[in-house]
Amino acid sequence: MRTIVIGCDNAAVRLKKIMMDFMLEKGYTVENVGCDSDEDSTFYPYIAQKACERIIESNYEKRGVLICGTGLGMAMAANKFKGIRAGVCHDIFSAERLQLSNDGNILCFGERVIGAELAKRILECWLKLDFVDGPSTPKVDAIKELEAANLK
Repeated sequence: MRTIVIGCDNAAVRLKKIMMDFMLEKGYTVENVGCDSDEDSTFYPYIAQKACERIIESNYEKRGVLICGTGLGMAMAANKFKGIRAGVCHDIFSAERLQLSNDGNILCFGERVIGAELAKRILECWLKLDFVDGPSTPKVDAIKELEAANLK
């Protein structure tokens, strides 16, 4: 089973723990890159950086879950790294599209936006899917072209 790197800032410690426990229960290997306390004031871009580095070091075999207050900041920070395609998903359809249409390798949540039970369902859906070459491949290739030109 795939290894999932997970991280959050201090606004999302509760949801991160729930997601970690859920993935472990489902048999995934989970790598925690922080925060582990609402007292930890590490800025979310640095948590995203740790997660992205682990994914890149794995030659993109690992996927990631990043959680902050809204999920937006984590997605923005993660998408600054070559080969990372992160998206915020607060519904199942978006999670499906993140994987099937965009080959997304990081799923982002906002603890202040979504409940834990829905987050579990979204996460489970996303983890079960894999990108398959097809009509979306040229679009993902276009993302990679832009990335190569702009992330040096």
